[in-house]
Amino acid sequence: MKIYFCGSIRGGRCDAELYGRIIEQLQAYGPVLTEHVGFKDPILKDIEGDDVAIHTQDMAWLEESDVVVAEVTQPSLGVGYEIGRAVAWKKRILCLYRPTEGKGLSAMIRGAHDCKNFIVKDYQEAEVPGILKEFLGSS
Repeated sequence: MKIYFCGSIRGGRCDAELYGRIIEQLQAYGPVLTEHVGFKDPILKDIEGDDVAIHTQDMAWLEESDVVVAEVTQPSLGVGYEIGRAVAWKKRILCLYRPTEGKGLSAMIRGAHDCKNFIVKDYQEAEVPGILKEFLGSS
């Protein structure tokens, strides 16, 4: 199973280490096409720098993927775009959100939860293994 992981890059890197830990767990289920999202410095070595090339490569990986896992706590336009494209391509999607006082998850994400193909889970990090097993075990 090929997994596309989404997490904020230009929108803020405060959760980069967490992304790395989630990606490590995802790798038990299959290759993570976007493992670079969990790197401290997520420069794409195989892509020569411009935004068009990055978009083209990411869309190719997204289309190739079987499932999408998105950490959506840190707002990111790119992650929202990727999720929208994944919905259009009928991918199964898991959105992970850590509730934070004074902040809320976009209604466009939470409202898409359908208990089957688009799953939104509020979580604490210790819950990630069970959430991934539940989601990926049924893919």
